[in-house]
Amino acid sequence: MRLWLRGLGLQVLRSFQKFCGVHTQVPPLPVPQKILDSWEAISLGRQPVPEYFNFAHDVLDMWTQLEKTGQRPSCPAFWWVDGKGAEVKWSFEELGKQSRKAANVLGDACSLQPGDRMMLVLPRLPEWWLVSVACMRTGVVMIPGVSQLTEKDLKYRLQVSRAKSIITSDSLAPHVDAISSECPTLQTKLLVSDTSRPGWLNFRELLQEASTKHSCVRTKSQDALAIYFTSGTTGAPKMVEHSHCSYGLGFVASGSRWMGLTGSDIFWNTTDTGWVKAAWSLFPTWGIGSCLFVHEMPRVDTKLILNTLSRFPITNLCCVPTIFRLLVQEDLTKYQFQSLRHCLTGGEALNPDVRDKWKSQTGLELHEGYGQSETVTICANARGTKIKSGSMGRASPPYDVQIVDDEGNVLPPGEEGNIGVRIRPTRPFCFFNCYLDNPEKTAASEQGDFYITGDRGRMDADGYFWFLGRNDDVINSSSYRIGPVEVESALAEHPAVLECAVVSSPDPIRGEVVKAFIVLTPAYSSHDPEALTRELQEHVKKVTAPYKYPRKVAFVSELPKTVSGKIQRSKLRNQEWGR
Repeated sequence: MRLWLRGLGLQVLRSFQKFCGVHTQVPPLPVPQKILDSWEAISLGRQPVPEYFNFAHDVLDMWTQLEKTGQRPSCPAFWWVDGKGAEVKWSFEELGKQSRKAANVLGDACSLQPGDRMMLVLPRLPEWWLVSVACMRTGVVMIPGVSQLTEKDLKYRLQVSRAKSIITSDSLAPHVDAISSECPTLQTKLLVSDTSRPGWLNFRELLQEASTKHSCVRTKSQDALAIYFTSGTTGAPKMVEHSHCSYGLGFVASGSRWMGLTGSDIFWNTTDTGWVKAAWSLFPTWGIGSCLFVHEMPRVDTKLILNTLSRFPITNLCCVPTIFRLLVQEDLTKYQFQSLRHCLTGGEALNPDVRDKWKSQTGLELHEGYGQSETVTICANARGTKIKSGSMGRASPPYDVQIVDDEGNVLPPGEEGNIGVRIRPTRPFCFFNCYLDNPEKTAASEQGDFYITGDRGRMDADGYFWFLGRNDDVINSSSYRIGPVEVESALAEHPAVLECAVVSSPDPIRGEVVKAFIVLTPAYSSHDPEALTRELQEHVKKVTAPYKYPRKVAFVSELPKTVSGKIQRSKLRNQEWGR
């Protein structure tokens, strides 16, 4: 943190003193140690966070001022390419200008007020990042979603979140129109397109006409910033609410240590905009003043990724382990990554063999990180630290991470238990507010002094954590978290399905995939298994997001159940994993 604060100008320094609670006369540069210590105390959780904080105003606008005084490297703040020759580069000044225009669109054309909720369902287009910052400036709560959401998914999310607006692209607009009448709170629909559509406001046209003058809303640190839907083993997806503090401050403090960023770096995260890892890129990258690189690619293309790394001066790369598993199958000797120096992975367990192959062929280490939708980086192999192959690394400050039993008691090193994060007597500032409108779920996630992640692991004598699996049944396939109930509900709508249970199954590429055990109705018992499997897979793709479909299907005569009749997924899962 100290390096990137050294060049603060007088104007920015005054705002930082106010932000950190230091009210002395402005001294000459360099920045006094008291300011640095105050900021680091906040980032480590040793000092209360400020009452008011807004990432757009307190961080992004700060970098705009540093650009104007030549105290930031000349690389762009945002760099977007689409592989067809189109390219967008924004400095922090231009990002500020465009995001203020976007904020005026939200406030004027959409009549959104602070605290109102807006769904962002866009592919990797520059407008996603623009509207995200505009939400910060207006105090609007953003609700990101993946572009693969179906009508059923969209309706559920719009209804339970009570979103007043949605912004999306041409491909998803018809699905929104089909369910709009069933979403009473939805007032405005914004379309990112070069064409018009009845009932929709054209965002690009409105942006072009909007004023560049906008006063940022003064948000409290604990005010809601974002809502993410996360899958669970029972019921529908839950809403995880984050604050301006937990993400805006939390990622700069925690994520940047793992990401190893400096002000002159160019960082590329290949994740989809609908997942929390998109936020894991935005906040720490721009918090440090680095360049955020985006490549608009509709699907995973290993050769495209490798060519992009060779063509552009990308210094830091983040992919899920699945992508690295695919990359190491290519002949990496054909490519030269002249600028790449730091590689990150997370979202699922990293196979040590993949790490070894990547390092042997590129000379670069893979730094694994671990976190959840509810947190920022919980554990990580930070840059410059020793890596134990197969380990998630050590706890990432300010988190106190322990292995605990089912009552929340800390277990000694070497014992297997629940991965827990201490939340009492002090709740970490980089932590979600709650499961929105679900106090039972919020309470159930806590045991003793700890938040229970739902994952199992062990900690060795050196403080390194080792991931062993999940307590629940959530399936993590290529970093997509899939709740079995969602897939089971989709399957149950098909007339062939009498009963079904969905669990994870090992896969050499994706880590794990969805497997469905199905008891057929009598009318379908004699159908061709292969043809019926394909029919059921296509059915699930139409009913829910396509990535949730069961890649493996087994037709069985009965499912294991408890005395009360509850299906025992754990027995099926253990059978799949050979436990």
